[in-house]
Amino acid sequence: MRQILLDTETTGLDPAQGHRIIEIGCVELVDRRLTQRTFHQYLQPDRAIDAGAEEVHGISAEFLKDKPHFGDVVDEFLDFVRDAEVVIHNAPFDVGFIDKELSLLGGKRGSFEQYCSVLDTLILARKMHPGQKNNLDALCKRYGVDNSQRERHGALLDAEILADVYVAMTGGQVAFKLGIQQLVSQGQNPGTESPNVTRGPLKILRANDDELAAHADRLQAIDEASGGECLWKRREP
Repeated sequence: MRQILLDTETTGLDPAQGHRIIEIGCVELVDRRLTQRTFHQYLQPDRAIDAGAEEVHGISAEFLKDKPHFGDVVDEFLDFVRDAEVVIHNAPFDVGFIDKELSLLGGKRGSFEQYCSVLDTLILARKMHPGQKNNLDALCKRYGVDNSQRERHGALLDAEILADVYVAMTGGQVAFKLGIQQLVSQGQNPGTESPNVTRGPLKILRANDDELAAHADRLQAIDEASGGECLWKRREP
């Protein structure tokens, strides 16, 4: 399963008022694991940047003077997201801007969702945590994702943070095989290794109150997301 986590920075809030994309950042997940493949590009918008927007992302018109236009990188960008599920936090904002950029190229390229499907993590978060703050910073705090480097918004950094948040929100990495494929590729047989019979008894570490509370919160989130189908929360008769 191939997924792209995407974020943009813009000159303002509304593409209908002529605002443009000035940064696109994407990271790739395959089977819920980061592949280290990214797409990152600053863009020349050919217009001024609203003061409020610049205060948020810190990108100046002077910095963008020698950057390419969207049309110069559109083929590379669309190839990167093609046939993937693109995961975006508050997708209508970013998709609206991308569709506007595509339309400015003459309308021959259609809409963004002709190239990929889109999953909105804001909608997912609101279903899982109704009545709570569900912006990216709040989700980082809720799921223990480190966003200490996020002094300002940046498209690639936010896409990387969103990848961590998305994996945590949807149950963590599916890594129960614990590297078996890697062991096999190295000529090892993970199923026939002899046990170390000389070692002493294993030390039992019991969960403390904070860890138990965090575990209960995670189970509750899984239960809400699955419509009450979390097996670990079912009581035995």
